[in-house]
Amino acid sequence: MAARCRPCSPSFSGLKKPRGLLNRWGRRALGMRPKPPPKYRILVMMATNMPESLDEALLRPGRIDRIYKVGYPSRAGRIMTYKGYLDKVPHEITDDNLEKLATITPYATGATIKDLVNEALITAIRDGREVITWKDVLKAKQLKELGPPEDVEYIERERHSVAVHEGCHAVVAARVRAHMEIDIATIEKGSDYLGMVASIPPEDQFTRWRSEYEADILVSLASLAGERMFFDGDSSSGVSGDLESATTVASFMEGFWGMGATVSSYSSARRLEVGSPGGGRGAGKDEKPEAMLRRALADRIEDHLATLLDRAEEILRDNRSSVLALAHALETHKTLTGEDVEAVMNGREGPTVDGRVYADPEFQRRLEEYHAAAAGAHRAHAQIRLALPASHRERDEGTSAAATPAP
Repeated sequence: MAARCRPCSPSFSGLKKPRGLLNRWGRRALGMRPKPPPKYRILVMMATNMPESLDEALLRPGRIDRIYKVGYPSRAGRIMTYKGYLDKVPHEITDDNLEKLATITPYATGATIKDLVNEALITAIRDGREVITWKDVLKAKQLKELGPPEDVEYIERERHSVAVHEGCHAVVAARVRAHMEIDIATIEKGSDYLGMVASIPPEDQFTRWRSEYEADILVSLASLAGERMFFDGDSSSGVSGDLESATTVASFMEGFWGMGATVSSYSSARRLEVGSPGGGRGAGKDEKPEAMLRRALADRIEDHLATLLDRAEEILRDNRSSVLALAHALETHKTLTGEDVEAVMNGREGPTVDGRVYADPEFQRRLEEYHAAAAGAHRAHAQIRLALPASHRERDEGTSAAATPAP
């Protein structure tokens, strides 16, 4: 049956049937066949960023027949988009820089790419230049992702503890996270964080594995393990977000993804009220299946996290000098790129940080002395009685890293 509609109203009943009252009934009363519809076809295309708000009547067969989901651009698409926008402004970005930029911005859209290029141009103009350089792009990326840093100043012992905290994240990430690479490490305070180590996938990947999730948990737990190790068992409230992230991932591994000690699904067991492996041990007769299920899952999650916490502490113990080197670099430069983090850990020269000084045993000894003084100041709630060690280049230039103001 053809749908009646007003002249300007859309119809979703198809275009094969004859239209109009005169065409259908008048011509039939005169013994004439209805006039066929026109030869052309009309294709209606619509777009929305809120598909959940569409009425189900619109999604029935014969109305909106196909739905295409448009995701983020691929790496090749990001390279072409960056090239298109950068060609409109003077720049010194090479093809290698373009590939690197597309890698470190995995979820960039056309709008965010355009915004980043504009911000890089603004950064260059503020420095009195009209040509965009690679440093301008990195600075624009940091500003867009993290926002402007707050104009606050850390006290020395807190600056050191935050640097050690982030250094532990970075060291464990560099040692165990093969599926991710460090993008940026910073101790510049933002609106809701004191510092951060951000990692990105080097390639587009659509599946995740147990070893990768465990590596993510190790990176999250590195802050708690590191603070306890470097500050004589003490730890700060700054690990709360890390523990939340680690617990969330471990919960999905144990209860949903089959990556834990058991195979059964927590959601199915809860729906069917069949209990969970280990849920009946020591439980009272009147305990509800839901409570048994939650207790058994919580015990498995805690055991898993405790095991990984020991592994994180072992990794940090084996890489103690790298943690203190990164902490010093963060206290000196405030923000490091992923390449600079690798340079500091490997004792070589990086794009903006000369990490060769951190391979010097004498400088490593001075870093240990400074950390001991900072840990003592932490326990006594006092000022650090030792200046932050300066690298050879800083001493030659007559500057002191200890005099660098905190963000």
